[in-house]
Amino acid sequence: MVAALRANSVLDAGDDRRGVSVRINEVSHAFDLDGAVLAVLDKISVDVAPGEFVALLGPSGCGKSTLLRLLAGLEKPVRGEIAVDGVPVTGPDPSRVIVFQDPTLYPWRTVWKNAALGLEARGVLATQRHRVDAALDLVGLKDFATAYPHQLSGGMAQRAALARALVNVPRLLILDEPLGKLDSLTRIAMQTELLGLWQRERFTVLLVTHDVEEALFLADRVIVVSHRPAQIRKIVTVTKPHPRHREDPDLVALRKSVLDLLAPGS
Repeated sequence: MVAALRANSVLDAGDDRRGVSVRINEVSHAFDLDGAVLAVLDKISVDVAPGEFVALLGPSGCGKSTLLRLLAGLEKPVRGEIAVDGVPVTGPDPSRVIVFQDPTLYPWRTVWKNAALGLEARGVLATQRHRVDAALDLVGLKDFATAYPHQLSGGMAQRAALARALVNVPRLLILDEPLGKLDSLTRIAMQTELLGLWQRERFTVLLVTHDVEEALFLADRVIVVSHRPAQIRKIVTVTKPHPRHREDPDLVALRKSVLDLLAPGS
């Protein structure tokens, strides 16, 4: 995506230190299901550096998405603490934006108006309209600003969801399997575009994915967690510089080792 590789960020908010640090300290969480306690996270601790790209891998239903919701401030952990730049997370904040697997675009609003939702909700759209145009340009949807969601492909709809997140100039981008429902070719293309966005904007990224190759292609570190209640099994550091090649023997070997960790009964 050419727009993502420009020399200067079109979303520059005047902050050279775009990404935030994240500290997850002994976080445990559980749900009350009709009086029965369902534990989903068990003493998760990890530090994320400003501007780092971290992926979370683990079995389906182990609690990865729950951890992302805690990071976004949509829920509070039963035990432990999450802090961003040293400040405890107590609720949502525009600087921490979550993108889900489904684009969740409003069908009656154009792409432009969907992307503008955050600014509109905060009452600053009148003075910040240029940020909507900039975000759509960044994700390659400038020419589709007046289109409606039903006129978009799956990949384009997910780009629109990313634009809606980028409008808020996030310092922490939280991605809950945003590419999970795309076909393989579109998914590979979107991985490259997401990587370009991160390299240009330098926000901190936490990505949940079930795709080991995707995690190793994108992330600086891959956190492998166990079955529910999730515990950290291993943190894999990916030392290969970008651009990475999927057939690189070192990445292939890493993929095998991660898959071994995720195998049932391992």
